[in-house]
Amino acid sequence: MASNFVTTQEIITQARRNLSQHVWHYLTGGAESETTMCRNRLALDSLALRPRVLVEVSKIDASTMFLGNRLRIPVMLAPIGSLQIMTPEGAVAVAKAAYEFGTLNFVSSVTQPNLEETAAATPHPKIFQLYVQGDMRWVETLLARVKTAGYQALCLTVDTAYYGRRERQMMDRWLPPSRRLSGYEHRSAITWETMVAIKKFAGLPFILKGVATAEDAALAVEHGVSAIYVSNHGGRQLDHNRGTLEMLPEIVEAVAGRAAVVLDGGIVRGSDVLKALALGAQAVAIGKLQGWGLGAGGQQGLVQVLEILESEIITSMALLGVTRIDQLKPGYLCKSQPIALSHEMSAFAHMPRLL
Repeated sequence: MASNFVTTQEIITQARRNLSQHVWHYLTGGAESETTMCRNRLALDSLALRPRVLVEVSKIDASTMFLGNRLRIPVMLAPIGSLQIMTPEGAVAVAKAAYEFGTLNFVSSVTQPNLEETAAATPHPKIFQLYVQGDMRWVETLLARVKTAGYQALCLTVDTAYYGRRERQMMDRWLPPSRRLSGYEHRSAITWETMVAIKKFAGLPFILKGVATAEDAALAVEHGVSAIYVSNHGGRQLDHNRGTLEMLPEIVEAVAGRAAVVLDGGIVRGSDVLKALALGAQAVAIGKLQGWGLGAGGQQGLVQVLEILESEIITSMALLGVTRIDQLKPGYLCKSQPIALSHEMSAFAHMPRLL
């Protein structure tokens, strides 16, 4: 039962037992050599914390704000396609977990159930994530549904002009339902002008997902985005990309406070969250960890993931000597040598790689 989980390692182990090999590889693997995926973890492992002592830390506030919404912890639920293959309720289970815990969830345009059913499942604010699968008429028709359903913001993903060569899936001779959809000819044609047209029609707070450089972050801010979403798609698209935490400092500098910054990529521990925030992110999002929670126990498995992260965040904040998220600064970090090979399971000392 999900209520018996006390560590993330137990959740991942249960998810491996529950999920088929195909689904496990879809969720856990990366593109080609998986170098980008491993660099996400390596970037996190290459920073150490610098704690301050004799600080009064009897009361810790781990909450924060993102686009006007209060988050119980600075962790949101990233958009994931084909959630229905991880748990029968699919995106509804994620929405219910986010509402129960007190955070925001991104709803992928390539997951089930449909956007209206997912929106109606809970009363809390949700963010719709768009994969362009047609021309502007197609986009406008879909966004009209998004606005009618009451989504609070729109997130456009822009790092999927082509589908990454995800060799674990290729060797399985299997593709998730989201990959079987059409539209790559439209995604490969998106430009800054396309983004502006989508943003204008949506008329919602606008998040650009898949930003990996200071140059593109500066352009995004010039085009009036509300938030920059630093991401390399969990290492599942361009191989030999940088880890997202490596990208973050230059992007934060380029944004210069003119937009919010959120990051995903390898975030599986409370200390990972604090490292990203100390380098300037307002919040992070979890993908693989979200999927593992769903695979282990559906909605309640995901709630347990968030509760464990909260415990890790609060404990780390107290031992670091900070009582509020806004106190986190680069001075609480320093470069350090990783102690082990970085891979998708290297944050869990008592668990081998589960291939």
